[in-house]
Amino acid sequence: YFSRLDENTFRPPWFHRNIMTEFMGLIYGEYDAKKKKSGAAGGFVPGGASLHSIMTPHGPDSENYFANVKNPCDKPTKFEGGLAFMFESSAMCKVSTYALECEQREKDYASCWDGFRGTFPKLHM
Repeated sequence: YFSRLDENTFRPPWFHRNIMTEFMGLIYGEYDAKKKKSGAAGGFVPGGASLHSIMTPHGPDSENYFANVKNPCDKPTKFEGGLAFMFESSAMCKVSTYALECEQREKDYASCWDGFRGTFPKLHM
């Protein structure tokens, strides 16, 4: 994330949607926005990848989000915890049957956002 080097910016990417499809992978290290909790399955592990199709909500888990929004953005920071990559495309990507059914698929992936609350509750009528 280039924004990690910008001054006076919000460091973690917030829970959001894109008009692009994002494919992200972790080559080595620990990704700071989706850390594995001790003794638990999940997290963004080396060799893992995520695909967020157009307009699919995604972002850091709620625990890391709330931990980071409290930090002041008064000096640049650099992610040195590993090596990750991201590709973006305006094309929709078809997910293979194998990917949908493989045992490594994180079936409760969306539960990492259970801690978020509505930001604009009056708009959700």
